[in-house]
Amino acid sequence: MTVHTAQTVGAERAGAPEGLPWIEDAAQIAPQDARKLSKLFFDSLQVFEEGTPEYQYARNTLIEMNLSLVRFAAGRFRNRGSGEMEDIVQVGTIGLIKAIDRFDLSREVEFTSFAVPYIVGEIKRFFRDTTWSVHVPRRLQELRVDLAKAKETLAAGLDRDPTVQELAGHLGLGEEEVTEGIVAANGYTAGSLDVPADAPAPAGRVTGTRTYADMLGEPDPAMETVENLHALAPLLDGLDARERRIIGMRFGQEMTQARIGEELGISQMHVSRLLNRILRKLREGMFTQD
Repeated sequence: MTVHTAQTVGAERAGAPEGLPWIEDAAQIAPQDARKLSKLFFDSLQVFEEGTPEYQYARNTLIEMNLSLVRFAAGRFRNRGSGEMEDIVQVGTIGLIKAIDRFDLSREVEFTSFAVPYIVGEIKRFFRDTTWSVHVPRRLQELRVDLAKAKETLAAGLDRDPTVQELAGHLGLGEEEVTEGIVAANGYTAGSLDVPADAPAPAGRVTGTRTYADMLGEPDPAMETVENLHALAPLLDGLDARERRIIGMRFGQEMTQARIGEELGISQMHVSRLLNRILRKLREGMFTQD
């Protein structure tokens, strides 16, 4: 442990407040030494004014010295979820900082005993809020944990999986609430769309290579056409006989404007004006419905 008192360091180390040791690398201090030094630094926090360089030095050193507590607590969650250890340690450090800011020496409690619940609580909150594949209310997230414990307890006594009614009786809840919790628990993890969708063949033989992603439907562009035709039908009924005939020849029989003019005995220019007027009327009717 590289520790120097502020009186023995050179001018370049004068940033350490008087009476506190200068610590070269606080993160490397052994946990036993950190416990002894922490009290000294907490005493200084009571004296230094918040926001001053002296206060920041004492606070930051306390954080670095006690990071071993975070690593110790984070180790309990190493195999939980898919989170990286670095993320878990960062979250646990938030709990450590909260513990340092709220620690009161007058309680005569070891800082380690005070800090660990803060660190563990922050990590648990992280898993509770971030590991659900589908967002569900916190009430149902907590109910999932209660249901899991109740299932384990009842299954041990019944030698089978408990029913919804038995779970509800055990937890003192309504059957509808238990059912809601069971359904919500399905959102805790999500299956991959790349998982093979075909049933496994005997002896482990693969029967196909289709995945669930291959079986997902896509938006059918024809659906929009059907919806438009459904909305257009009453508007067409509102046209007079001549207008419906022109629309039928142009879009049903796909006749040119010149051919329509010949059929009706009018010029192509007149057919064009009539079509524009009819289409404008239909378009305005569609927009009104929207």
